[in-house]
Amino acid sequence: MAVTLWDHPLSPYAQKVKIALREKGVGFDTAVPGGIGVGGAAGDFVAANPRAEVPALIHDGVGIFDSTIILEYIEDAWPQPALLPTAPANRARVRMIEEVVDTHLEAVNWGLSELRWFRRAEGPLADTLTTRASQQVRGYFGWLERELGDREWFNGDTFGWGDLSVVPYVNGSVGHGIAPEPGSRLAAWLARANERPSVRETVAEAATTASSGGMGDVAKLLEQGLFKREYRDHRLEWMVKSGGLEVVSQGMARGNIRFTPDLA
Repeated sequence: MAVTLWDHPLSPYAQKVKIALREKGVGFDTAVPGGIGVGGAAGDFVAANPRAEVPALIHDGVGIFDSTIILEYIEDAWPQPALLPTAPANRARVRMIEEVVDTHLEAVNWGLSELRWFRRAEGPLADTLTTRASQQVRGYFGWLERELGDREWFNGDTFGWGDLSVVPYVNGSVGHGIAPEPGSRLAAWLARANERPSVRETVAEAATTASSGGMGDVAKLLEQGLFKREYRDHRLEWMVKSGGLEVVSQGMARGNIRFTPDLA
């Protein structure tokens, strides 16, 4: 059994897949695709994922892309221990939680990275976008708190799909200085989740990448056109609706944003 994950340690989508594999006790190798930052990814990586996005999973020569589809494949290929709840309603509930954090909270964190690391905006525009992002994160934290309710885990009695889907994004917000309220149920859940070996190892990989200069002076590279950030779907929507249409138009004019490649 050979399992390879095309990965970037800072990708929350890749993080949730690694947590799932570790919870299942599935051994895997990781590979970071070259050229992805400039929209020039090629070779085996693009063969596995024509959208040129991490993660992509290779299992015995079969390629699977999209983090949710990969999670479904993992659950099918290695059914024990189960990561999805048993009851259909609860299975749907955690999948809906995953959808919200994947397509909404991820976009806000991504937008904050555009400001913090890539310096897409300065002055009043940066202040406006940062304030709006902080308000949005707090709103999603409130929603997550309600979804958690009195449960120990988003999945129910045990850690599972709902939890591994949420933890990369809440940790991402914390990294931007926006944490759950001290004493809240969400804060207590986050502390529990971060103590799990599968999460702890995944978080440590991201921290090592960040502290070892894995980001580098990406703002300078961006200005030189040597780095292109992907704007699509929910990310593009977030930037436009939050007041950053100017950021999009400037990025297109300077050629330092990219969209999903056309399939040939």
